[in-house]
Amino acid sequence: MVRHPFRKCGRLAVSAAALALAGLPASVGSQATVQSISRQDKQEGAKAHPQLVAEFGGAVTGPQASYVESVGKNIAVQSGLSNARGDFTVTLLNSPVNNAFAIPGGYVYVTRQLVALMNDEAELAGVLGHEVAHVAARHAAKRQSAASRNAVIGALGSILSGVLLGDTAMAQMGQKLFSQGSQLLTLRYSRGQETEADNLGITYLRRAGYDPRAMSSVLQSLADQNALEAQLTGSANRTPEWASTHPDPASRVRAAMARAGESTGGTTNRDTFLTRISGLTYGDDPKQGIVDGLTFIHPALRLRFQAPNGYYMVNGARSVSINGQAGKAEFSTGQYNGDMSAYIGRVFSALTKGQQSVSPESIERTTVNGLPAAYAAARAQTNSGQVDVIVFAYEFARDQAYHFVAIAPAGRAGLFDDMFGSMRRIGGAEAGAVRARKLQVVTVRPGETVQSLASRMAYDRSQLERFLVLNGLGNDARLAAGQKVKIVTY
Repeated sequence: MVRHPFRKCGRLAVSAAALALAGLPASVGSQATVQSISRQDKQEGAKAHPQLVAEFGGAVTGPQASYVESVGKNIAVQSGLSNARGDFTVTLLNSPVNNAFAIPGGYVYVTRQLVALMNDEAELAGVLGHEVAHVAARHAAKRQSAASRNAVIGALGSILSGVLLGDTAMAQMGQKLFSQGSQLLTLRYSRGQETEADNLGITYLRRAGYDPRAMSSVLQSLADQNALEAQLTGSANRTPEWASTHPDPASRVRAAMARAGESTGGTTNRDTFLTRISGLTYGDDPKQGIVDGLTFIHPALRLRFQAPNGYYMVNGARSVSINGQAGKAEFSTGQYNGDMSAYIGRVFSALTKGQQSVSPESIERTTVNGLPAAYAAARAQTNSGQVDVIVFAYEFARDQAYHFVAIAPAGRAGLFDDMFGSMRRIGGAEAGAVRARKLQVVTVRPGETVQSLASRMAYDRSQLERFLVLNGLGNDARLAAGQKVKIVTY
């Protein structure tokens, strides 16, 4: 954003692991014929790296990031690429989305949220190995044409699920709506390539001396987390972040277990891993705004609003998406010089790539909780019927405005009225009350149970379910004194 960029969200943003644009080993796993990552890939990756890190909320620094980097470099060596330890760059991203991916030049990324979901070092090595494998197996090179390989940075394209927009100028809004500010080219691997990356990742685990079953266990945790998030948001059909660019993790668990076999050999380094990741920020970072149920609150921007019932929000680098069955919306900002009509006009023009605008006469003015506001609406024809598009803007200062863009089936845009009316400023006390959640690793004491530890989770609902998924435990789990487990606290 103009002053305080919103964090990037992985689910609607970048194809996880789908940007690994090729290392060049002649034969994966053959120590005799390995090659290094090409100079061109290194140049492309170095160019894209700063923007991508910024899009995902920045890089986590400090001992936790150093630990993740060391595990990633160690597993990269198992790929057979020469100079892998020096050529691969492993970054821990400050994102609350469960995701991992790679880009050209050996740049591998994992979010702090996905690391927090893991339960041992072998799982971390397995996920990072999967991403390294996409580079080592040249998957992106096999998916891309020579012409498109040179354009890592490009238009994200339409990700407007549920509404198939037509070719009219107004309908081209779909190419801009809900883009989360990303300018990264969306590519997808085939299911076979994802399976191959899983299998290579398991091979790397074995070579490094880890328990190869870790790939299966982390996929199971991810599937369980996706199911829990769908339950909590009431969105059974919600596409999880990882699954938006990887095959459904639930469908990969059995295959990964079969590949790993029944061997009980290999290390997990569970206690070391848990000790090293304790203290990670969990969920939204208050510096970038937080989603709390149906409420979005940004203590730095001093604002808050409420999403409609039945909707869920995803906080992004430059916007917040509001998603539901009957419509979608995005909250963002733009350049503002005190002219609300011109501001709304620029938003519409950007949505239609300059092919259509709104006249000042069509802009309505109002006041929302003391904020000067204005809005305009337009109707677009789509392949599945007419839709209404609304831009609703608020002036927070003479040089700062924010706005919603919303889309809904024709005549049903009123479902966003309460959200539009909920926007308000917050004071210093309310902003100061927003606290970060942290991942805390504790040692189970005699007499403590799953229930007693779950009651310490920093949530007002579903504490037990969250605790079980976070720790990869089943409903019948029993804890032993001296065991390390994760909880989420303020």
